[in-house]
Amino acid sequence: QVQLVESGGGLVQAGGSLRLSCTASGFTLDKYITGWFRQAPGKEREGVSCISASDGSTYYADSMEGRFTISRDNVKNTVYLQMSSLKPEDTAVYYCLAPLLDFSLCVSPSRLPEEVWGQGTLVTVSS
Repeated sequence: QVQLVESGGGLVQAGGSLRLSCTASGFTLDKYITGWFRQAPGKEREGVSCISASDGSTYYADSMEGRFTISRDNVKNTVYLQMSSLKPEDTAVYYCLAPLLDFSLCVSPSRLPEEVWGQGTLVTVSS
């Protein structure tokens, strides 16, 4: 069964850090572009970061650049999102998704159908 499971969310104070994990079963993540997305209450889902399969190139949304780091552990079939210097506006449900056809979907996840999204993991940043 093909499945992606997000974990690692929680409550953190502003300025703190969290590491989210996206673990796959039924397929190998390192063969595909994998992305992290988020949806804050009352807002549209947005792309956070993506990592390629081939050369490890990455994409970060402007507001996350320098604070978030995406990485993969091929042995564990897991993609991580290390989040630092968290702000209250980072509060959202975070989702991972793979495979992605190309990086343009990282920028415009609204093109993806609603049924592709899993349960996500909630990150709450208190001020």
